[in-house]
Amino acid sequence: MQTILGSGGVIGNELSMSLLRYTTDIRQVSRNPQKVNQSDQIFAADLTSPDSVMKAVEGSEVVYLTVGLPYRTAVWKDKWPVIMENTINACEAHKSKLVFFDNVYMYGQVKGKMTEETKLNPISKKGQVRAQIVSTFLNKIESGNIVGLVARAADFYGPGSDKSVLAPTVFEKLSNKNKAIWLMNDKAVHSFTFTPDAGKATADLGNTPEAFGQVWHLPTSDKPLTGKEWIEKIALAVDAEPKYQVISKFMVQLLGLFNKDMRELNEMLYQYQEDYIFDSTKFISQFWEPTSYEEGIRITAESYL
Repeated sequence: MQTILGSGGVIGNELSMSLLRYTTDIRQVSRNPQKVNQSDQIFAADLTSPDSVMKAVEGSEVVYLTVGLPYRTAVWKDKWPVIMENTINACEAHKSKLVFFDNVYMYGQVKGKMTEETKLNPISKKGQVRAQIVSTFLNKIESGNIVGLVARAADFYGPGSDKSVLAPTVFEKLSNKNKAIWLMNDKAVHSFTFTPDAGKATADLGNTPEAFGQVWHLPTSDKPLTGKEWIEKIALAVDAEPKYQVISKFMVQLLGLFNKDMRELNEMLYQYQEDYIFDSTKFISQFWEPTSYEEGIRITAESYL
């Protein structure tokens, strides 16, 4: 049995489809789980409840934690440590391997490339939460309490990725022939991980015994684009004019007075001020090459047409 905790999101769905290359014994776990593959099992659970998680994990060889909590700092502070603790305890009790799908918030602002060796230096409240939970997990792995690995992605994009910043600001805007929006600096390069690649790679790592005990950056093109280039390539793919406006920090703060999502985004604007370069050389050298941005944009654009 391979179990996905926090199923139903774009990563969980991509992972589910990719896992079929290894097994048809897949359990989908969330508050309101649904099948992705015909053979899937569904298990309703509250991941903040220790008993609920313990029952959901029972019988699992590998567990994937792919939870996507609401983008609210208060929610993250309250729920993430509890979910991580419950998941670790359940996996330890049932001798299940744990794959944690992670992001890069705990790195803070990085000069140059982000690699698996980059030190944790969060400069945001959300980053502090991520640093706390991943440190807890890695300490448990190091102490031998649990067998696990971290599968870490950059910001992502792809078909059905409604939580991607590129979805509402660029893909949706341009596909509707409206002016796109870019945050802070359109001259800085920004890496994005293609969600089908993220799902496939996470499945591969979870089914490669030698991959455990490590942090892995999921496969991402090593040719990051500037904001201007992202907009130009996406505009071409949806047959639109590459018109856009750059939103300043002041404007985001102003919009945040009226919009909770913009208010929550404010502390993360550092990611768009300077180059954001995600290096996945480690994975690529041992597994496979990521989808090019041109191909990924084409596939994603098709879902908007």
